Amino acid sequence: MENRIVSFLPSATEILYELGVGDKVLAVTHECNYPSEAKSKPKVIHAVFDPAKMTSQEIDTKVVELMKTGKDIYVLDEQVLKNANPSLIVAQGICEVCSPFTKEINKAITLLGGKPEVLVLDPKNLDDILDNISEIGKKVEKVREAQAFVSNLRSRVKSIQHIPKGARPKVLCLEWLDPLFTAGHWVPQMVEIAGGINGISTTGERSRRMELNEIVKFDPDIIVLMPCGFDIKRTMQEYERIADKEEWKSLRAVKQGQVYAVNANEYFSKPGPRTITGLELLAKIINPDTFRDLQVPKNSILKIESDV
Repeated sequence: MENRIVSFLPSATEILYELGVGDKVLAVTHECNYPSEAKSKPKVIHAVFDPAKMTSQEIDTKVVELMKTGKDIYVLDEQVLKNANPSLIVAQGICEVCSPFTKEINKAITLLGGKPEVLVLDPKNLDDILDNISEIGKKVEKVREAQAFVSNLRSRVKSIQHIPKGARPKVLCLEWLDPLFTAGHWVPQMVEIAGGINGISTTGERSRRMELNEIVKFDPDIIVLMPCGFDIKRTMQEYERIADKEEWKSLRAVKQGQVYAVNANEYFSKPGPRTITGLELLAKIINPDTFRDLQVPKNSILKIESDV
């Protein structure tokens, strides 16, 4: 049977294109914007609100309200789904806030009479992310291509992991700024591989809400701002809301000018191939001398100068 694929997950869309089956992807989510060709695909999923017009606090408040009342965060376009008539749906089980979750998957299967096969990805670390590429490769009969792609990505990880590093600074990665959330899932492992001591969160655990006094107690040497789904420009707009707090100004990383914003939307929030680029970005931040010659995308890191 010919592959007819619907992707409920931006990172899966990216993988499918990398494996050469982008033409088999017949519908995607509103967030599937990489590669650029994916933007023109019919949108089977839309969010019920527009985060671009809201502050971080407003987004958090809206999500909490929707979850408490049992209302949908995402809307399934039934006509687009039926037109696509997929043989395979690729979805995720990581976070019901970040992408369509169990409810949307079940609804889609019901609408299609239980026909499509469903591949649910639930990565908790970098190894899982790479394994997901292999899983997708098997489903779309691109095993050899997937193996070659994963091999290349693993070699990039090893090149970071096995280079001798100097001092191991304490690093805090923040996944949301208002309210504060510490970055979980695969990010703590990335910090450790890049040569830092990860603070507060644990590999494989979900990101969680936290208080500023937790950061004060840990007093990191380096802080990396990576709000989920935000680019650097948007991150800096939100950073202004915490930058003037006295407790924030008291932090060692802030006083020493070791606060960085990264393009989370491209390299950290979505568990796909470009997460390895995120690892390389962290390596340059944590050990800039060791990884001086490592090439990373332009404008993917912004060092925030201290005004304390």
